Amino acid sequence: MIRALILDLDNTIFDTSSISPVIFKDLFALMDKYKNEVGAEKMEEAKTLMSKKAFQILADQYGFNEELREQGMELLRKTTYGYPIVPFTDYSFIKQVHLDKYLVTMGFEKMQQSKIRMLDLHTDFIETIVNDPDQTDETKKDVFQDIIQRNHYKAEEVLVIGDDPDSEIKAGKDLGMPTLLYDPHHEYGEDVADYRIENYKDLQKVIESIQ
Repeated sequence: MIRALILDLDNTIFDTSSISPVIFKDLFALMDKYKNEVGAEKMEEAKTLMSKKAFQILADQYGFNEELREQGMELLRKTTYGYPIVPFTDYSFIKQVHLDKYLVTMGFEKMQQSKIRMLDLHTDFIETIVNDPDQTDETKKDVFQDIIQRNHYKAEEVLVIGDDPDSEIKAGKDLGMPTLLYDPHHEYGEDVADYRIENYKDLQKVIESIQ
């Protein structure tokens, strides 16, 4: 029986691309200064992926030099977002689930906290935790395990919900937790998580099916 939910933030509760042009405006301007070195087409591709992947990962993937990497990291450490953010319309179904809920998001502390604040999520969750790789070596797996231990859950009693098979879904699987992939755009197959939904209206049904 499920006693608690752990949810990701970006592209799980809201569409990150909806705020990317604003929140990454200064970073994109910095990246443009290096487009001749990286390649204009590749740099535009990297910008598009910023709503889904961490800057550090893209820096490795697209061969950003050390100067761009360091300046980009320093910029992102200070970046915040101060405008209202609209969650996915079906997020309302998550609010209707009366279980313990935890929000665990990976990214820069100030940036992620500003998103949480603009979404007004603090009252929806027992805890909102930012796992900032710039400040800690802990992974989402470590955070999940800590939540389980501190709150005396069994791994099989906590459902992990997210959009990324290689991040929160993998972390949950590694710990023996049931996993639910939120995939509204049909990007993945059925086998990447224990359960897969395209709309949170089906969330309660999944919870009730887990014994």
